[in-house]
Amino acid sequence: MKVVKVQFHSADKEYFFLPEFTQANGQQIKVGDKVVVETELGQDVGQITYFGDKPKDISDEDDLAIKSMLRHASSDDLTSLAEVEKNYKQYLKDCQNLCNKHDLNMKLVSVYQSLDGARLTFYFTAGARVDFRDLVKDLIQKFHKKIRLQQIGVRDEAKIDGDYGPCGLRLCCKAWLKSLGNVNSDYIRDQDLMHRGNERLSGVCGRLKCCLRYEEEAYKYSLDKLPKVGDEIKTKAGIGRVVAVHALKQTVGLKIDGAVVEYPYLEGKLCQQGTCDGKCGSCK
Repeated sequence: MKVVKVQFHSADKEYFFLPEFTQANGQQIKVGDKVVVETELGQDVGQITYFGDKPKDISDEDDLAIKSMLRHASSDDLTSLAEVEKNYKQYLKDCQNLCNKHDLNMKLVSVYQSLDGARLTFYFTAGARVDFRDLVKDLIQKFHKKIRLQQIGVRDEAKIDGDYGPCGLRLCCKAWLKSLGNVNSDYIRDQDLMHRGNERLSGVCGRLKCCLRYEEEAYKYSLDKLPKVGDEIKTKAGIGRVVAVHALKQTVGLKIDGAVVEYPYLEGKLCQQGTCDGKCGSCK
């Protein structure tokens, strides 16, 4: 069974639809297309982010809930959305005033109006859970629309408002990275970056940079072929304990009689002068 994923806003999750239209038959579908769909909250325009086989974690019962799309978004649809965006700045200003009125500690990041104009979604960050029930009532009275408030994380905020990273390129999450994924401190150890400091390893969002994840698989592959820190290895100079492992250089640091010596470690063995074939270059 083929399905598509449709995303309405960069901070929203993706939703499954059938790769067919109820209002236009036989039209081709591809990733990147803007489409009009019917949701529980009304009609909206989204972008196709995936077209392929149905994921295995979708049950047969879930299949029945997956609906067809309505049609491709027309130029009139896109023009209408662009016109609405001119009001977003005022929407955010009005919402912020109401947040201040209710003394809510929340930072508004973005707002989005559905194609049919019936719903406004405000995206915000907050350091803790926020009780915004009274705020929603005021927003409904103010805008005469359905109101949806969605709390997002600082990484999503950077994805919406971010510009360029310290590398000089557009933020990956802004330019092309669809799934942010998990980035943890193990990557810093694996890639031997502890000496860089948190400031240099953090992105504009304040979290560890997503690019640490790009080469992690290669580092893991290399590290699997090297000894672990704490292992003991017999050398010509005596028994050495592994105190450092360098995946890129394929070397290990051995502590022998109080001194740390770095040795190449290739093809599952330590390279020492007079005991290897010279491929590592350390014996020349």
